[in-house]
Amino acid sequence: MIQRTENVYVVPREDLFSRDRFSDGAPHGFFPLDGETLECIYARGRFVPRDPAEHDPTLKQIIPYALVVRGDRIFSFQRTDKGGERRLYGLRSVGVGGHVNPVDAADVVLDALSREMNEELHLPGGFRARIVGLLNDDTTSVGRVHVGVVALAEPGSGPVNVREEDTMTGSFVARDELLGLHANERDRFESWSALLIDRLDEVLACPPIPLPRRPGSSSPIPKPTRTSTT
Repeated sequence: MIQRTENVYVVPREDLFSRDRFSDGAPHGFFPLDGETLECIYARGRFVPRDPAEHDPTLKQIIPYALVVRGDRIFSFQRTDKGGERRLYGLRSVGVGGHVNPVDAADVVLDALSREMNEELHLPGGFRARIVGLLNDDTTSVGRVHVGVVALAEPGSGPVNVREEDTMTGSFVARDELLGLHANERDRFESWSALLIDRLDEVLACPPIPLPRRPGSSSPIPKPTRTSTT
């Protein structure tokens, strides 16, 4: 039987968190994203086999990671005990995302985000997304080799539901309710979600980041919002 190796998109840590832009080293938690750092993600990244990348902290695997918002409500997930790792049972999350694969090469952020959104959720009205920041956590072995590109995704009209209902439940939760859950049960949230909720109001208020331009082109790649209709 032939085993296929998954290739994932990475950016060298020294490029992503260069001293020119981050004099104090890699930041922790959520922070707004500037255009220069976003351009670095597009320009300095490459695809490598996932297995060695999981053990190489000199590379940061890029993970598009979206909060799904509708007005003042945020879509919240909770894992069931029907699948996945036992240590994740019952944990809450507010993010949708995953690795960038070669199929996403046309746009390594928004194409990957669109694919992940439609794999995780039923979105009959599609969605629009804007990139707002990065999410970094070097305090864990998993976090040291990943970085989140945070986006806000606004679904169109119609219900939003999780696809794999046997392994996860989900619904929109009011901002105040989510903050209350986070304050009282922070350890029940997945680590990236907890870090985002720490600065939720700032995340929600961030303006979209203009996307970089191809050399010699007058138009950005890709458009700053993406609508999915699947």
